[in-house]
Amino acid sequence: MSELTGTDRVTADAEARGLEVEVVSRPEAGSLHEAAALLGIEPGTIVKSLVVKKHDGSFLFALVPGGRQISWSKLRAAVGVNKLSMPSPDVALEATGYERGTITPMGSSTAWPVFADERVAGRRVALGAGAHGHSAFVDGDALIAAYAATVADITDDEAPR
Repeated sequence: MSELTGTDRVTADAEARGLEVEVVSRPEAGSLHEAAALLGIEPGTIVKSLVVKKHDGSFLFALVPGGRQISWSKLRAAVGVNKLSMPSPDVALEATGYERGTITPMGSSTAWPVFADERVAGRRVALGAGAHGHSAFVDGDALIAAYAATVADITDDEAPR
């Protein structure tokens, strides 16, 4: 799949898994709230796909709703490990084939395990679509099923800025 563009990788992988995805173009956004406004949705409807590095050198995806952040203690408990970390942008690109801000499990160069915050279930969500200026809309439950995601409470409210 590597010869395809990011959005083509997303749609090809989703199709192969029987997952309906709608990729939409939008102006590039500088923040979660700006992206939500451009898409006409609430910030919590946007799900950040974060690539997380395990101690053994492998990775996983953490699906985190907008306005929330990874709770490291909750995610470590869900994964069953003592140590997790955020990789550098270069390492995240190498692990997924996507730049930060475009990362999604859909069409990732490696099919890493997916851990979805429980707030992803039961709603239509927007995720990165493999390229800047694009978002992918999917049914959260269908996304969870297509990637055999582990669903757990893995987030906390984002700290006020």
